[in-house]
Amino acid sequence: MKSHQEGNSGDRPNRRQDAGANRSGTGVIRRTLEGHTRPCEDCGAIDWQLDDSRGEITCNSCGLVVEENVIDPGAEWTNRDRSQDRSRVGQPLTYTLADKGLNTTIDVRDLNTGSAGRHGISSQSRREWRRRRVIDERSKTRKSRERNLVRANQFIRDFSGLPKPLQEESARLYRKLSSEGFVTGRSIAGVTAACSYLVARQENLPRQISEISEAFDVKEKELSRLIRQVSRRLNLHKISSPDQYFDKFISDLQLPPGIHTQLDHLWNVIKPHDELWQGKKPMGVAAALLYKVANESSSPRTQSEVCQVANVSEVTLRGLLRLIEGLLGQLGEVSKQ
Repeated sequence: MKSHQEGNSGDRPNRRQDAGANRSGTGVIRRTLEGHTRPCEDCGAIDWQLDDSRGEITCNSCGLVVEENVIDPGAEWTNRDRSQDRSRVGQPLTYTLADKGLNTTIDVRDLNTGSAGRHGISSQSRREWRRRRVIDERSKTRKSRERNLVRANQFIRDFSGLPKPLQEESARLYRKLSSEGFVTGRSIAGVTAACSYLVARQENLPRQISEISEAFDVKEKELSRLIRQVSRRLNLHKISSPDQYFDKFISDLQLPPGIHTQLDHLWNVIKPHDELWQGKKPMGVAAALLYKVANESSSPRTQSEVCQVANVSEVTLRGLLRLIEGLLGQLGEVSKQ
């Protein structure tokens, strides 16, 4: 078969077939490709075809091959194991790893288990590969910032208690702060705890400061200061409303799910009067509402039980209850028994 290279000089290298394959007024087929619009040099026909499997452009009339090894711009797929997943890509990038998951790792289990011997690796080779593994691990964390990222990501994965997507966002915020030099001179655990707290608050899954400080082993006063500093630097200011804590408190107090309806009704009555609850601890307001609704239902709870879950004092709870009762009295709201 004859082969000849042909194409317009100024055309792009992409050879997708034109959608405008048609017939001329005389009934002659005219099918063009990008870069191949002239008549065939052998037969004069304009009927070009792209063979994706062979990567060739040929003339349908006489079979002349005018281009070989055409690059396929589409996605590359393979299915060597006959499975449903034909993608050749690996797992996506992740911020929870210092190298974003791009580096390879020599698994210690491949060297310490019996599989190494079954695959013909001698004891001397295993010692050499263990040494190579140590050198490989050290090479990934030569810089102090990379070592700090490893520790920070480990803190977020182990202590934040957040879902995987929120762990990714917390790790991304810490990486951004680290690149800007914010972490220098500050506690790694404290900054990671502040990032975890702020991400949870932004996604309406707030965590209590006491809970986060205990998990990350950071003092509450230090954590509160870091939360303010990080929120100002990253512009993550947000007011937490009491209703964000309803689900958690109901679960911790083991109350029936039906109490949520009464709690939402009471909150909708109080919510427009922001002078009552804004500027006060949202956990305390949520605890006062929950205590009132629980004691008006068939599942009462004591003040000490509610305060222990909400991490507020009984004095604060009783003070908020008086404010709520006074507002409901002004509005003429009747308590539901």
